[in-house]
Amino acid sequence: MSTAEPTLFQRLARLSLVAQIAIGLVLGIALALVSPAGAQAVSMLGDIFISALKAVAPVLVLVLVIASIANHRQGQPTYLKPVLMLYLIGTLGAAAIAVIASFAFPTTLVLNTPPIEGAPPGGILGVLKNLLLSVVTNPVKALQEANFIGVLAWAVALGIALRHAAPGTRTMLNDVSDAISAIVRLVIRFAPLGIFGLVASTLAESGFGVLLDYGRLLLVIVGSMLFVALVFNPLLAYWKMRRNPYPLVFTCLRESGVTAFFTRSSAANIPVNMELCKRLGLHEDTYSIAIPLGATINMAGAAVTITVMTLAATHTLGIHVDLPTALLLCIVASLAACGVSGVAGGSLLLIPMACALFGMDTDVAMQVVGIGFIISVVQDSVETALNSSTDIVFTAAVCAAESGEPLKL
Repeated sequence: MSTAEPTLFQRLARLSLVAQIAIGLVLGIALALVSPAGAQAVSMLGDIFISALKAVAPVLVLVLVIASIANHRQGQPTYLKPVLMLYLIGTLGAAAIAVIASFAFPTTLVLNTPPIEGAPPGGILGVLKNLLLSVVTNPVKALQEANFIGVLAWAVALGIALRHAAPGTRTMLNDVSDAISAIVRLVIRFAPLGIFGLVASTLAESGFGVLLDYGRLLLVIVGSMLFVALVFNPLLAYWKMRRNPYPLVFTCLRESGVTAFFTRSSAANIPVNMELCKRLGLHEDTYSIAIPLGATINMAGAAVTITVMTLAATHTLGIHVDLPTALLLCIVASLAACGVSGVAGGSLLLIPMACALFGMDTDVAMQVVGIGFIISVVQDSVETALNSSTDIVFTAAVCAAESGEPLKL
């Protein structure tokens, strides 16, 4: 008895998710080149995908963290402290790499861009104040606005309060967590269609011709981020794991960085990262808190953007930057990066705060922000891919080192 040949759809369904995303990427580029109008028409696919990720992410974080803490028992290991240490070292190191790159390849800007309207924070104290206020915000409002610091704070508090709840209550929390995770997996299965729509519409709307005038600036920014992703992060991971880090790094870039590149939102990529952590066999009590926290405070890409854009402005205006001031800029950029919202372009409005270190007025600083928005189609995509994939690299490195168990790569 002969077996019917599988249809094209069935063959595509059998491919891995990464292969399906790659096909969506190629088809999106092809559609943008052949029919820009058609590419605009499919933009809805990308919008729906991002909206679905953003909708499920806060609920996922809330339920998963509550369930993990409520069911945690004394003596079970958690590895949050070393993860947070890697987050801190990684962000500071990225800022330092950006300073070195900016000194090695100084860039001149054309400051005739209309200033961008917005309200940059007044300083580091303003950023820290916003972070503290986010912790104590109303939980319903935190969920509505995807304020992950607030969601995480309430989840930790509720999880601790429920540790002494009845066994049936804790079992129910696990069941709800599994149900939300199932919804997340369903949303992620539509990633190839979402990437297809995002790529097609982005290329049709923006193209890359406008980026040629800022090619040198983009090369410094993207080159710094690639150095962080392919050299600095692997060194930190090796220091922690004492084994070859590149299989882990490439897995994270392929399965987390690609989707983050096109969604341009660390917050939207939290469900993707959570699912990848589960597949890697990481410690749930660790990644359920480390991943949403990393989406808010582990911002190596943002530190690079803030540093490079600020030093490009100082070079343009002829402002001398000595070594102590450069070190201070690294610290300011790292702290500012922790206050970046997990949305597209979140790091750009923090540039004026760094520019204020060198006495630049707001009008000039906002013109620099305007240039940032021009190149953001590439800059912000690479930045988000670095930020999001780094969350998993550091979390996985710590879990592998502390538990001694091999990763399921």
